[in-house]
Amino acid sequence: MSLIDFEGVTKQYGSVRALDDVSFSVTKGEMFGLIGPDGAGKTTSIRVACGLIGRDKGRVAVLGRDPVREHRAITGGVGYLSQRFSLYGDLTIDENIAFFAEIHGVRGYAAARNRLLEMTQLTAFRTRRADRLSGGMKQKLALACTLIHEPALLLLDEPTTGVDPVSRREFWKLLSEFLSNGLTIVMATPYLDEAERCTRIALLHRGKLLAVDAPGELRRVRRDPLVEVIADAPRPPLEILERLPHVSDVQAFGERAHVRFATGAPVEPADFVRRELERQGIHVLAARSVAPSLEDAFIELITRTESRST
Repeated sequence: MSLIDFEGVTKQYGSVRALDDVSFSVTKGEMFGLIGPDGAGKTTSIRVACGLIGRDKGRVAVLGRDPVREHRAITGGVGYLSQRFSLYGDLTIDENIAFFAEIHGVRGYAAARNRLLEMTQLTAFRTRRADRLSGGMKQKLALACTLIHEPALLLLDEPTTGVDPVSRREFWKLLSEFLSNGLTIVMATPYLDEAERCTRIALLHRGKLLAVDAPGELRRVRRDPLVEVIADAPRPPLEILERLPHVSDVQAFGERAHVRFATGAPVEPADFVRRELERQGIHVLAARSVAPSLEDAFIELITRTESRST
């Protein structure tokens, strides 16, 4: 059963196409990721699904209804957590949750509030004002407020951006618990490590949908030999690597370089790279054949898309 359906959705802001003929569906009980850099169309997709903005073309169904024309009909089944902290700073944790429960017409919510506070580890701080919480605690409070009316579908717009690593890990633990209880989650994030946690992901770039699939399947986009190199140098020797025979592409990832080989690659590409760099006076700390990462797959898909458009 699909809880969200996008069919050929286009959304334009002036001359900019935030979404360009985007199609995907989200099935019940899955963690679905909208993945891409800033300007990819993630937030626009979330807002269209919420019914906060309309689309210019295409069809959108959320819980089987049009989120704009039938907005009131879906609000009870959808929870939305925006990028920015949008709760009331002068209200306590308890008061914020109570406020959102009453907005949604929830009665007798005390037990549900207590359960959410326990899960989010906020019970000890329930009388603290929201504007005195840390960034991670604010996000957990926002999540509790979003879930107090027990929606079937949770839409999250980059909820871990700017959150410290420990709070980020705790937030994901909470999402896993809610997912195991049957909640369907759609999450927009620029972080590819978070994409790995999703059942399926949609890769977006400049408003275009590059691919939709499970992370493991998307990593198979790149089939050519791939070597990860770490050299004893401040930066990877990209120019030298690019000139090596049979190398088709080189990408830097911090101190590492990923070297992709084309047809005719040597039998042992890692050993080949090590020998060639050492021959040119570059000491290699590590060179090994690796499976493509999501970063590699994303770059490959972007390259294919841009080569077709030129």
